[in-house]
Amino acid sequence: MLDLEYAAPAPKVIAGAKHDWELVIGLEVHAQVATKAKLFSGASTLFGAEPNSNVAFVDAGMPGMLPVINEACVAQAVRTGLGLKAEINLFSAFDRKNYFYPDLPQGYQISQLYHPIVGEGEVLVELGDGTARLVRIERIHLEQDAGKSIHDMDPTMSFVDLNRTGVALMEIVSRPDIRGPEEAAAFVAKLRQIMRYLGTCDGNMQNGNLRADVNVSICRPGDYEKYQATQDFSHLGTRCEIKNMNSMRFIQAAIEVEARRQIAIIEDGGAVVQETRLYDPDKNETRSMRSKEEAHDYRYFPDPDLLPLEIEQAWVDDIAANLPELPDAKKARFIASFGLSDYDASVLTADVANAAYFEDVAKGGGDGKLAANWVINELFGRLKKDGDKGITESPIPAARLAQIVALIKAETISGKIAKDVFDIAYIQDRDPEEIVKTDGLEQVTDTGAIEAAVDEIIAANPAQVEKAKANPKLAGWFVGQVMKSTGGKANPAAVNALVAAKLGL
Repeated sequence: MLDLEYAAPAPKVIAGAKHDWELVIGLEVHAQVATKAKLFSGASTLFGAEPNSNVAFVDAGMPGMLPVINEACVAQAVRTGLGLKAEINLFSAFDRKNYFYPDLPQGYQISQLYHPIVGEGEVLVELGDGTARLVRIERIHLEQDAGKSIHDMDPTMSFVDLNRTGVALMEIVSRPDIRGPEEAAAFVAKLRQIMRYLGTCDGNMQNGNLRADVNVSICRPGDYEKYQATQDFSHLGTRCEIKNMNSMRFIQAAIEVEARRQIAIIEDGGAVVQETRLYDPDKNETRSMRSKEEAHDYRYFPDPDLLPLEIEQAWVDDIAANLPELPDAKKARFIASFGLSDYDASVLTADVANAAYFEDVAKGGGDGKLAANWVINELFGRLKKDGDKGITESPIPAARLAQIVALIKAETISGKIAKDVFDIAYIQDRDPEEIVKTDGLEQVTDTGAIEAAVDEIIAANPAQVEKAKANPKLAGWFVGQVMKSTGGKANPAAVNALVAAKLGL
């Protein structure tokens, strides 16, 4: 675990009318592969284009059109598998999944069932309270996405946009290792983080580029441990799949409400039916979509238009050699190299752009802890206040924030003055060193000048002096007055030392 040790979280327990129940959750995450072209055609994957403008003949299911594998999609799937510490299968194959897709013209989906490109892997999911769950990945397979049916443009007709048809998806299937709603959302968030670091999926859930099918079942306490010991699924309850979840908040809410639905059915003497369900956030309920199909219902068979996919180990090794530093490794390095807390390192590595920005500030400013404080508290806080902007929209480049950190570290300016410099640089696009020099904001380190200010404040406030001698905590009042009289430029450490000495504390 990269020198970071965590305890496993306790499973979520829901009290029913008769018994306590535990949750068992597995996810199938559909991640759109970050490529310019689709899985089997050269059509663009650009989001937001005019409806049906990014459609090749093969996407439209035209007779005689043959699919041709996009090597970039394969490379991205391999890269994702390596990032999840998964086995890369040098031999994989595509199958036809026969099902009625109103927005997939060819009438079947090209997917992988029997021979996926990526095998078993794992993801460490941290929960922010010192606990973490190691979630096993069963497989990752490549498949093509369907189009989009539009039902709200006309009261009597539905329309179809085929732009997304044929776009490459990675379906990442977990084992039923997740034990609560928060864990499920954290798992999806961790997958998104890793894929963003890898550059294999942008993780945009609003655009549908990342969505999850959530499998939920319940069991009595102790039954999950029996399943773990035997891998016998009969110890677990019947699972229901909640389809197409594209929000972390909705994932958690849907799991909670579905679990309570299943508990109510079983405690009333009924039986949970395996099926696919949809979550309605307005009513906060799940409702039946269709009975759950098994593999044989789709009549899978090898796609006759696509040869088995065989890749070379040397090609995989080359991809592995060029992987970027991943979130867990970066977090561990930030803690070790910059002396950051677990929390600060987690915040700074949550997004790859944030991590790069911080590291530039830390190296340029010469103080990792101070840099973390300014990036997290001052910059992130200001960006959030200004319309929840991202780090790429920051008016202050990393090099300039590094200057502010360096100026504080060198005691050229105080922390209080630094905030004024930050505000000016943020609003006026000025260089911090130039601001300090031009606006006369250098910190006063001349002990003679500071001593004179301390003497003046003490002489003018004899009653306060007696109070401070009786209660040393009141010495802070003198420090504040001296800082005020010097416009916040006096060195705070020097002021504190002189005040204590003059008052005999």
